[in-house]
Amino acid sequence: MAFDSIAVIGGGAWGSALALTCARAGRNVTLWEQDVVNAAQLVKMRESLFLPGVRIDDSIRIAADLAEAAGSQAILLVVPAQAVRSVAKALAPLVAPGTPVIVCAKGIERGTKKFMTEVIAECAPAVAPAILSGPSFAVDVARGMPTAVTLATNDAKLAAQLAQAIGSTSFRPYHSTDVRGVEIGGAAKNVLAIAAGVVAGRGLGASAGSALTTRGFAELMRFGKAYGAKPGTMMGLSGLGDLLLTCSSPQSRNFTFGVNLGRGQKRDAIRGTGLAEGVFTASVVVAMARDRGVDMPISSAVDALLAERMGVDQAIESLLTRPLRAEE
Repeated sequence: MAFDSIAVIGGGAWGSALALTCARAGRNVTLWEQDVVNAAQLVKMRESLFLPGVRIDDSIRIAADLAEAAGSQAILLVVPAQAVRSVAKALAPLVAPGTPVIVCAKGIERGTKKFMTEVIAECAPAVAPAILSGPSFAVDVARGMPTAVTLATNDAKLAAQLAQAIGSTSFRPYHSTDVRGVEIGGAAKNVLAIAAGVVAGRGLGASAGSALTTRGFAELMRFGKAYGAKPGTMMGLSGLGDLLLTCSSPQSRNFTFGVNLGRGQKRDAIRGTGLAEGVFTASVVVAMARDRGVDMPISSAVDALLAERMGVDQAIESLLTRPLRAEE
């Protein structure tokens, strides 16, 4: 199937960027936004409140209600990870059986410890769940700057068709059947990016930042292995690629959140950095690691810092005073 009509559910920065990407790929795009203020902005100004200065192409139809978007041949679900369940439930009775629903959130559901495609499968069992993740900033994608990501479903043919449908000269989706690996990379790297931000905010230097990212990748590999991810996926765009990007740039909301933590701000006092998914994912990643006996000291330190069980200096000391061991 060519998937000529694509709906984007969520008109934030990433949703708007993906809508523009699909339009560039020659698809008929429908964009639906739940937030009434932002929806009005999209209609009136052809611009998302969360992506100022980037015009939404006139060819993109702004839907007045969810049912208008649900009739598309494929759906990109671009809402925060912890909102996926509620939106999926609303979408379920409106979509045709077999419709691909591509989740574009990077997280794990708190409470249930379910990955995003598991939430979709539970709420809308008739659809075909997929995941899109990789090293990408919304503003870069919106402006047509070269970007490569990974799109995964359990069906190799469908994954290839979907990648073809949304791909363009500036947006290159590699396809995969390692759904779990793509999901793990996107979720866990956000927690590690907060840690990298803390290092930067505390002024610990580039050497410490490099060490943190490298050891964080070791944690990512261990976690992925425990939950069935393929090593190649962990070393690819949605794993190492996304980790490197988010651990090194102030454009990353998780990194910037960590910088503010490192400078002494309290979690609830940090404003203006946008949604940092790692804040909500840290505790569930650590709990899931504990369930499988996976050692994740950096992620555990981030969780303790966010929960205020440790201060910044104490969290850093807890890592620096770990017993010396052979590198794995």
